Amino acid sequence: MAGGVVHFEIPADDEGRAREFYSSAFGWTINALPEMGYAMLLTTPSDETGASSVPGSINGGMFRREGHLTSPLVTVDVDDIDASLEKINALGGSTVQPRQQVGSMGWAAYFRDTEGNVIGLWQNAEPESESAAGSADAARNDTGA
Repeated sequence: MAGGVVHFEIPADDEGRAREFYSSAFGWTINALPEMGYAMLLTTPSDETGASSVPGSINGGMFRREGHLTSPLVTVDVDDIDASLEKINALGGSTVQPRQQVGSMGWAAYFRDTEGNVIGLWQNAEPESESAAGSADAARNDTGA
């Protein structure tokens, strides 16, 4: 749902220590993704896609604290990251990290709001079946079929 908070992230100086702390304190399942320099924080039961299956609950992530990403942040779902960043900048915010692809799942970006807070943006990738159908429709339109 565009505009909803869909994820949170916690930066850590010592990722191993932080993983142990959060798993012990709250019973979270933590899946390290060393190839991405990231860990998934599973705070609630999830469906096969990794999305929370409990209404009102979200899962999160953890990464090494560095650069502009130094405090916990929330991530907001948007339909179009580039259009959202353009609007945010026009409203007095600023882009911290432009859109970057996250595997085949979608895209992420970060911005700074007018109060100095860093907030994440998330745009889901189209499901494979929709993407293939859209490509087939575009091909038919290009050929006049």
